[in-house]
Amino acid sequence: MKKILFSATMLLFLVSCNNEETTAPNETSKLTERGCASHEVLQEQLKQNPELAIKMNQIEAFTEKAMLEGRLVNGKIEIPVVVNVLYRTTAENISLAQIQSQIDVLNEDFNATNSDFNQVPSLFSGVKANVGISFVLETVNRKVTKKTSWGTRDAMKKTSRGGLDPTSPTTKLNIWACTIGGGILGYAQFPGGPSATDGIVVDSKYFGLSSAASYPYNLGRTATHEVGHWMNLRHIWGDATCGSDLVSDTPTHNTANYGVPAYPHYSTCSGTPVEMTMNYMDYTDDRGMYMFSNGQKSRIAAIFVSGGARFSFGQP
Repeated sequence: MKKILFSATMLLFLVSCNNEETTAPNETSKLTERGCASHEVLQEQLKQNPELAIKMNQIEAFTEKAMLEGRLVNGKIEIPVVVNVLYRTTAENISLAQIQSQIDVLNEDFNATNSDFNQVPSLFSGVKANVGISFVLETVNRKVTKKTSWGTRDAMKKTSRGGLDPTSPTTKLNIWACTIGGGILGYAQFPGGPSATDGIVVDSKYFGLSSAASYPYNLGRTATHEVGHWMNLRHIWGDATCGSDLVSDTPTHNTANYGVPAYPHYSTCSGTPVEMTMNYMDYTDDRGMYMFSNGQKSRIAAIFVSGGARFSFGQP
C-alpha cells in the first residue's frame, strides 16, 4: 500500500501551469512566470477515483518494461487533433489560422524541425531527440458561453456543464481552448485517466502563435509542454527538490526554472550537473525551451506499443 500511495504522489498528477505576476527590468508591462497548481487537480482526481493510483502504477511498470526491452514504435505515429473552442469574447474565439499555427508548432517541436533546435548546447547534442510524432488538425468545434473562466475541474470538457464533450478520445487528441482563469496557462491529463476528460486544456491567450500581449508565452510551447504530459512525461525536476522525472538522460534539477536562464545553469544536486533548462518539460519561457531528450522519446514511444496506454492512437 505504501508503494501505491508513493506512486500516486510521484506519478499520478495532472499538470496545470499557471502564471505568477512579476515585473521585468526595462519592460513597461507585467510579465509572468510559469508555475504549477497540480496538487489541487490531483487531489480531486484521487477523490473521484481512488483506483486511478493503481492503474497509473501499472502503466509505469509497463512503460519501464517496454523501454528496457526496446519495444518502441516502428514507423511514424500520426495523431488526429480535435480543438474545442469555448468563447465569450471575440478574442477567445481564436481563428482557424491561430489554431493551425499551434498544430504547426507541435509538429515542429515533436519532429525537431523547430528553428531553435540548433540552439541546443553541445553538452546535450548527443541526447537531443526527434520524437517523430506528427499531428493533423481534424475538427474544430466552437461553442459560445457566458462563462468568464473555467477553472481546472474539467467543466470545459463536459457538455452538461456548458463545455464540450471530447470527440473519440481513445483515438483523437482533444484540446480545449478557453479562458481557464487564475493565471493558469494550461493543464493535461496523463495516460490512465478517464476517457471522458482525456486531453489537454490551453488558455486561448497562449494558444498557438499568439499576440505579443501574450509574451513570453506566445510561441505555442504551452501546448508542447502539456502534450508532453499527455504522452506520460513528467516535469524535468520530478516535482520535488532534486527529484526524478523517470528519464535517465535528463540531468537532476533542483527545481523548476523560469525565464531564460543563462547557460550553463548548474544544479546543486548530487554531482552538480548542468541543468537542461531548454527542455520542454521545464518551466522556462517559450523562447527558452526547444528540445526533448532521447530518454523522453523512449518514454513517449512506450505508451504507443501494443499494450501501451495510448496504443489505440497508433492504429490505422
